[in-house]
Amino acid sequence: MHSIDRLGRATALIAALLLLAAPVAAQGFKWWQSDLYKRELGLTPEQSRRLEDIFQAAVPNLRVQKKALDQAETEFERLVEKGDDGAVMEQVGRVEIARAELNKSRTMMLLRMRRALTTDQWAKFTALHQAAERERAGQDDRGSGK
Repeated sequence: MHSIDRLGRATALIAALLLLAAPVAAQGFKWWQSDLYKRELGLTPEQSRRLEDIFQAAVPNLRVQKKALDQAETEFERLVEKGDDGAVMEQVGRVEIARAELNKSRTMMLLRMRRALTTDQWAKFTALHQAAERERAGQDDRGSGK
């Protein structure tokens, strides 16, 4: 019975991990190249170039770390299927370390991007980003019949 309980918890954990990975996949939008963001924030061509440079410098490391996370999650799933609870728990640690490393790198990239903006631009960016998130959440609710 304990084994079934642990397997259920491990399955729930992997589902939660997969949901948390979604923000990593959402990094594809280059807002600094969007006409709306450039206009609303008053980005200069130099700022747009600087933001692109920051992004391009971070991408190789982010890709390597995303691949490591994907591999750790794949191994986790394999171990869950195998039913080896001890190995599953060890692998959870590896998955979380890989996720933390990816998130740290992404956060540092975003911090560098923030520093390329003025205080006013950052405030406007935050407002635009929050509005986009609310709109996306509203679309998700409508799409699921809620």
